[in-house]
Amino acid sequence: MASQRQIAANRRNARNSTGPRSTSGRKRASQNSLRHGLTKPISSAEFDREVETLARQIAGDTEDKIKIELARDAAEAELELARVRRVKAALIERMAAFGRFDVPKLFQSPKDEVAWIMQRYFGATLWKGTPKFAVDPLPAMPSQEPQRTAEGVRRILPDLIKLHRYESRAVARRDRAIREIIKRSAKDLVQS
Repeated sequence: MASQRQIAANRRNARNSTGPRSTSGRKRASQNSLRHGLTKPISSAEFDREVETLARQIAGDTEDKIKIELARDAAEAELELARVRRVKAALIERMAAFGRFDVPKLFQSPKDEVAWIMQRYFGATLWKGTPKFAVDPLPAMPSQEPQRTAEGVRRILPDLIKLHRYESRAVARRDRAIREIIKRSAKDLVQS
C-alpha cells in the first residue's frame, strides 16, 4: 500500500509528465503513429477474403465456431506479420538504394547558411572568413553487394528496432490463437 507521501509525489510527477506543451511539439508528437502506417488496421474485401481462406486452412474442416474464430485471429495476425516484414524489407531496400532518408545538411548552422546566401547573391559579408559547410557524418555507401545491403541495414537499424514491437505483437497474437486451437482440438480428441 502506498503512503500518502508516495501518492503526493506520484501526483506531482504525473503533472510534469504531460508530453510536449508547445504547438509544434504537440503537432510533431501527434504524427508519431503515422510514420509507417502499421497502426492503422487493414480493412478491405480482399483482406477479408485472405483472412477467411487462411483461417479455413488453419482450422481445417471443423464446424466449431470458437475454433474458426481463433483461426481468424491467427490468420489476421499472420497477415499483419507479413505486412510488418514487407515494411522492414522496403526500408532496407530504400536505404540500400539511396543511402539515407534525410537530406544532408549543407551548412553547420542556419547562421552560416544566411552568411553564404548574403555573400553569394548580394556580395555582402556578415563577418570575416567564410561560412562553414557541414561535414556529412555518413560515409559513402559501398557500391558492391552484399556490403551495400549490410551498410543499409546498419543505418536503418534504429528504425527496424522500433518496428520490432509490431512484429512481436503479431507473433504473440498468432501463437496465442494457435495454442488455443490446439487445446480445443486436444479436448475434442479426449472427449471422443
